[in-house]
Amino acid sequence: MSNSDIKDSITQTIDGLDATLREISLKIHDDPELGNREFHAYELLTRYLKEQGFNIVYGAAGMKTAFIAEYTNGPGRRVGFCSEYDALPGVGHGCGHNLIAIAGLACAIATKRLLEENKIHGTVVLFGTPAEESTSGKITFVKSGEVNKRVDVGMMLHPFAEDGLYANMLALDTLEVEFFGKQSHAGMAPWNGINAVDAIMQGFDNIAMLRQQILPTNRMHGIITDGGEAANVIPAHSAARFYARSVTREQLADLKARMENCFKAAAKATGCTYKMSWGPNGPVEDVFMNTTLAEYYKALMEEQGVKYLPRAEEEQIIGASTDMGNFSYAVPCIHPAYGIDTTATNHTKEFATAASTLKAHQNTLRAAKCLSLTAAHVYLSDTFYEAAVVDFKKGKTQ
Repeated sequence: MSNSDIKDSITQTIDGLDATLREISLKIHDDPELGNREFHAYELLTRYLKEQGFNIVYGAAGMKTAFIAEYTNGPGRRVGFCSEYDALPGVGHGCGHNLIAIAGLACAIATKRLLEENKIHGTVVLFGTPAEESTSGKITFVKSGEVNKRVDVGMMLHPFAEDGLYANMLALDTLEVEFFGKQSHAGMAPWNGINAVDAIMQGFDNIAMLRQQILPTNRMHGIITDGGEAANVIPAHSAARFYARSVTREQLADLKARMENCFKAAAKATGCTYKMSWGPNGPVEDVFMNTTLAEYYKALMEEQGVKYLPRAEEEQIIGASTDMGNFSYAVPCIHPAYGIDTTATNHTKEFATAASTLKAHQNTLRAAKCLSLTAAHVYLSDTFYEAAVVDFKKGKTQ
């Protein structure tokens, strides 16, 4: 089977889906749903995949808005793609998950077409992964064993302002902290109270001072989720939510311990008791980009006129975080960033607006064609796949 036959099939399939994918993208974009409540997007995507002839697992891995869509033509390698579709509170699709949703659809359907035509052999899987911005549905998929059970390689696209491959996608965990004090009248008898908000504020100050003594690639940021109810009452309860981020999971473990000490010290200084807990699903891992897969995809994108910074420069960039990192430590993975013709940064209303444009849609389909071609090479070339496995087994180096 010639490469031109594979390329022609993928191009024709995705071009043929253009109008439908645009319609699905805009429906998801215009009805932004928060994590684990993406009922409209879930129904829209699973219904379409069912119509396309995929076998669907509804409510996959115990998540009510997660799905697995699968098609096989028999023994062979197994490639999994991911679709995301949750939005951000107050921002909408400021991370372009409407585009990630259709990128996954495009890749899965194009790969299915190759399987139907017997141009490749094996299985294609599309994971519908909810709540990337909150409870990290991909972590649940990995923990459930569905990822290793179903696929040999994982792939996903993500829109950004620029195209890139090797920027650092940070490991992340979420800290919930509460302080418990004692109520009293703030004017009449403040000395009888123990101020839980003082503890929260002291914790924030401790975090601020710690920033001088941590790696410049670390990130700590948070909000007060309970700061008292009345100014004339010494508050007996306060709460905050913090994110900790680091370049590697090992660095994250160290940062988490130091952050805990900031809040323990605040409790001791104010006389409060405290409760702390990290994310119940476990940390989001840093992304372990597979070099073999990434360089093949990069060459295809460069043929389309896309330009990339040298790898050494990209590796100096500190990016965001994604639960695709957890996939990347389970199986060989790539998570390319592609530009959508905007200068806006992710998680802004400006980026949400850009994610609805025709140019963003066109760039999504261009990247999806290149990712589908990369997947096809996994099926077709033993040497290529084995090299990707070798990269994976070497482990990530920093």
